[in-house]
Amino acid sequence: MNPEQNTASPKLKLAVSLTGTAKEGAIGPPLGLIDIGESEGGYLFRVALPGVKSSNSNLKCDIHSDGSVRVEGVVADAQILKNESEEFELKLHQLCPAGPFTISFNLPGPVDPRLFSPSFRPDGILEVVVLKSRAPRVSSEGA
Repeated sequence: MNPEQNTASPKLKLAVSLTGTAKEGAIGPPLGLIDIGESEGGYLFRVALPGVKSSNSNLKCDIHSDGSVRVEGVVADAQILKNESEEFELKLHQLCPAGPFTISFNLPGPVDPRLFSPSFRPDGILEVVVLKSRAPRVSSEGA
């Protein structure tokens, strides 16, 4: 995503780094589109992961105290499509190509990486809430 295209907030410059199939995603819905929301106490971010299945993607999300985020996983190879009663050979493939990917970006501020709540939705969206880092309170007692 080009930071120049971000129309949500003129203050927020989002730099996103993509590798693997996320970078090569010339066909199909793009992998790695990101939304970031902010409240007084934390951040919510969503990452689009079309074609990624929670059961066989090795999905991993690392969040660091400086607000840097790294999402890793694998888009599964699906040459055979199945439903409840039949198998179908794939003839047209416009979704993201199979293979490993990483998506790296920074939240607008520091966070407490111990306090986050991830959810991988059935529609292929990784949604995470992480609390902002609180500066330690200095007690004025005994001063």
